[in-house]
Amino acid sequence: MARRPAFRTKFRLWIYAGDEKLLGPGRVEIMERIHRTGSIQKAALEMGMSYRQAWKMVTEINERAGEPYVEKHLGGKGGGGAMVTEAGLNAITAYKAMEKKLQEQIAAEFNKSAFAKPA
Repeated sequence: MARRPAFRTKFRLWIYAGDEKLLGPGRVEIMERIHRTGSIQKAALEMGMSYRQAWKMVTEINERAGEPYVEKHLGGKGGGGAMVTEAGLNAITAYKAMEKKLQEQIAAEFNKSAFAKPA
C-alpha cells in the first residue's frame, strides 16, 4: 500500500458585517500594505491586482465597517495617497490576534486527532 501524504489543516478567517464580508486575509493584507506604502496604487501593485480592484476593496471595507478604515486623499499638487486610520489599525490588530489564536487552537485539536497519526 502506498504511503499517504501528511495531513494538515488550513483555514481562512472572515469577519462579516451582516451578510457581507468585511475583513479576510486579502483585505487585511491590502490595508497593511497601504499602511506601509501610503498608497493604494503601490499596495495593489505589490499584490498583483489592479488599482480599480484595490480601490473597490477599500471602498467596501469603509462602507461595511461604518467608519473609515482607510482614508483616501485625491491627487493634486502634492499628489494623492492613502492612510490606514486608527480604527483600521485596531481592526488589523484584532484580526491578526484572532487568527493566531484560532490557528493555535486548530493545531492543538488536529494534533490530538486521528488525522495527525502517521499511516
